Amino acid sequence: MNRRKMLYGGAAALAGAAGAGVAWWKFQPHELPVVESVKAADVFWNLSFETPDGKNLPMSSFRGKVVLVNFWATWCPPCVEELPLLDFFYQENKDKNIQVVGLAVDQPSAVRAWLQTRPLNFPVGMAGLNGTELSKSLGNQVGGLPFTVLFGSSGQVLQRKIGKISPEDLVNWTKLS
Repeated sequence: MNRRKMLYGGAAALAGAAGAGVAWWKFQPHELPVVESVKAADVFWNLSFETPDGKNLPMSSFRGKVVLVNFWATWCPPCVEELPLLDFFYQENKDKNIQVVGLAVDQPSAVRAWLQTRPLNFPVGMAGLNGTELSKSLGNQVGGLPFTVLFGSSGQVLQRKIGKISPEDLVNWTKLS
């Protein structure tokens, strides 16, 4: 009986450790495999999104800059919590060839209403539900939000992260560019 309890206890501890390791890995920034990231980046740079005020936002207009793309939604608490940090980062770095772009995976009316009360200084594109598929193509395996991708000035994917961005992430990512 004691041997069985020890066996079950050991199996439970091993499963817990494996689960913690997987969770830790999942929420760390990762690079994409080179071939996958090149294909996804090529598609991304050819896309264009409508802005909340109905204008066109072509991603190609940001080529040559370091571009931080953040997928977010108004109904996602971590998303709206990190937007002020991203807005501050944009304001501090816009003259350093660094661009922030928000892609809203949300209803246009909800985004417009949200931006009326909390305006952002960086451009926002309306990705809608297609934004989930786009984020998956860029490495967001689970399709969760928030999801952020850092593109280098030559258009390649440098980093990606699912979950809320930290100030440390931004500092480390600017060193990559």
